[in-house]
Amino acid sequence: MHKPLSVLLVGLLAGCQFAPTHERPASPTAPRYPHALDAGTAGIAPASIGWREFLLDPRLHAFIDLALERNRDLQVAVERIEEARGQFRVQNADRYPNLGLNADATRGRFPAGTGASTGTGAAVGAGGAPGGSAAAAGDGVIERYSLGIGVSAFELDFWGRVRNLSEAARAQYLATVEAQRAFRLSLIADVSATYLAVREADQRIALAEATVRSRRDGLRIAQVRFDAGITSALDYNQAQALLTQAATELAALRLTHAQQQNFLTQLIGGEPPAPLPVAEPLARQVNPVTLAAGLPSELLLVRPDILAAEEQLRAARANIGVARAAFFPQVSLTGSAGYASSELSNLISSDNRTWSIGPSISLPLFDFGRNRGNLTVAEARENITIAEYERAIEVAFREVADALAGRRYLAEQVAAQRENVATLRRIADLAQERYAEGVVNYLEVLDAERNRFDAEQAFIQVQRAQVQNLIELYVALGGGTAAEPRATTAR
Repeated sequence: MHKPLSVLLVGLLAGCQFAPTHERPASPTAPRYPHALDAGTAGIAPASIGWREFLLDPRLHAFIDLALERNRDLQVAVERIEEARGQFRVQNADRYPNLGLNADATRGRFPAGTGASTGTGAAVGAGGAPGGSAAAAGDGVIERYSLGIGVSAFELDFWGRVRNLSEAARAQYLATVEAQRAFRLSLIADVSATYLAVREADQRIALAEATVRSRRDGLRIAQVRFDAGITSALDYNQAQALLTQAATELAALRLTHAQQQNFLTQLIGGEPPAPLPVAEPLARQVNPVTLAAGLPSELLLVRPDILAAEEQLRAARANIGVARAAFFPQVSLTGSAGYASSELSNLISSDNRTWSIGPSISLPLFDFGRNRGNLTVAEARENITIAEYERAIEVAFREVADALAGRRYLAEQVAAQRENVATLRRIADLAQERYAEGVVNYLEVLDAERNRFDAEQAFIQVQRAQVQNLIELYVALGGGTAAEPRATTAR
């Protein structure tokens, strides 16, 4: 008779698992990336390359260091980790008995006939332990002393409710860790993109300033030729329009530069200290390392945002176990041991020893659908987190696919635009020569100069786009995450 009961008790103490078994949902994306070609699986895994190795500009390194140190949003993400770690510790503590030490001394006068005045009152020890007798100290004054240690309402987790609450808190903690890592990568990408926009504006401003100086010289020559009667007022006005166009573009570029610089200052948490390292031009920031895209399934193991979504799914499934356990009896255990006496001098003695132990059980009978509603909520939240997890995978897949397409086609665009600039420069020089010889009018020079200026500006833009795209590919593939420590538990 006792053996089956003991086996049942061990089984109950081992706990039931009402939470769904965690399995990753099937990936909603294609098994391979488009535009990856042969380079999709060849090269170096971005997760194994630190951002300092991949990014080549020392000034950009300085800005990223400042952002990682001073960015307010990143500081909030770090504190979210501490908050979640604390919540896990609080929740995990419920899996173990909480011991408490209690000592008290009472002295008071009670009216005759109340029981306490006759010395038959009961002193109460720690954790609800019954005390011994109380003694009258004269004139109806009663003294009571007690000392004890006790366990108050420790839940016997037969149905896994407490364990699943702890597991949910742990998963939430790990999700915040991955969210912080995802934000860190995003911050590196944002600082890089903004810095590249500043460098683009710097180079375009330098080009526009040189163009303005050149066109001022052209306008002065047009003025001399007009005054000498060699050319008409039309040529002079066309030269004036060419200068105005460059000056307008220069003012717009200076505005863009100021705005991007202000945004960069915000990202790094304030003005950068001086002096800063020498900045590299856009053409020297293309890392020659070939990044291996791998397979989409590998993103599930390196992308922090996907890992965070998976931990959220674990938490949602653990909460289903909590909701299911609410349908079963909740058993708690209370116990105490200590001493109680009417005299402080002999409080701790074998005659004054007290102890008590007792279980309590509560079983929901009529809750008017509360537990069923909580289970419905938990199951709906699991479905929501599954959809969010799949969406995170889809977003990651699209980001990688876009960056792979950019790596291929932006390289072609840079090469084509470089050749276009060279061609338009030759056309502009030839138009100037033909105009000086009187073969063509100044309108042809005007068109050639305008086309050359636009092509040179566009070439700088596409250079910036190529560098930024490679950084986006590095980040989209979880760049540097394999070298970073990953939390596995909270202590």
